[in-house]
Amino acid sequence: MSPLHYYRCLAGIVAREALRFLHQRERFIAALVRPLVWLLIFGAGFRSVLGVSIIPPYETYIVYEIYIVPGLIGMIQLFNGMQSSLSMVYDREMGSMRTLLISPLPRWYLLVCKLLAGVAVSILQVYAFLMICLLFGVELPLMGLAYILPLLICSGLMLGALGMLLSSWIKQLENFAGIMNFVIFPMFFLSSALYPLWRMEESSELLYWICAVNPFTHAVEMLRFALYQQFNWQMAGLTLLALVVFFGGAVWAYDPTRGMLSRRPGGPAG
Repeated sequence: MSPLHYYRCLAGIVAREALRFLHQRERFIAALVRPLVWLLIFGAGFRSVLGVSIIPPYETYIVYEIYIVPGLIGMIQLFNGMQSSLSMVYDREMGSMRTLLISPLPRWYLLVCKLLAGVAVSILQVYAFLMICLLFGVELPLMGLAYILPLLICSGLMLGALGMLLSSWIKQLENFAGIMNFVIFPMFFLSSALYPLWRMEESSELLYWICAVNPFTHAVEMLRFALYQQFNWQMAGLTLLALVVFFGGAVWAYDPTRGMLSRRPGGPAG
């Protein structure tokens, strides 16, 4: 296979996902309304200052609305990762996933293309959300909006790989909504998206450790530092580790000879 074949595969999958997204305008609106509700209602209701010493522009304090923006960015990418995985379940039921996975290109590359297509859509949603935040007077560092781009790719890949791994276990499209809620809300609330970890520790030691090992916490903290033009090596490393684990599990599960697909009634399903 030549590099041209790999490029055509990537371009085709990304274009298909983009067209699907454009034809589902309510998906884009929902992706923006959900975090904006949290920002404008939840953030305004708890508008105060937090003692945070890791962000240089706010040496000791940071306004709560600004603090939760990275968490809401993570929410957008988390929901988008699950939505992309939902489309994989649909494609598998319709048979188009089988057509994709029997192509001569490596299976791992096909899954990477699916991930990149979902990440591209999520990044568009994130920047649309950030522009709306600026319109509502949330003071975000403009240089940070460019600084976070490569880390948005990293966090989007990690959350998309998690959704892809989950989609390999779902037998029917109807079951995926329940799985999404079972994963999304615990991951979001048991993280540092809304509150600093030290406040969780003050409340409960158990909750603190759950939040500390939550991969979503690592992604949010990585984005929080990046938004203020800092690079948190520890959180970035843990996010990459979670990406490798989730994607490795997805590649294994989508192999009809070994993964969950091989144990489905009726034989392997692409």
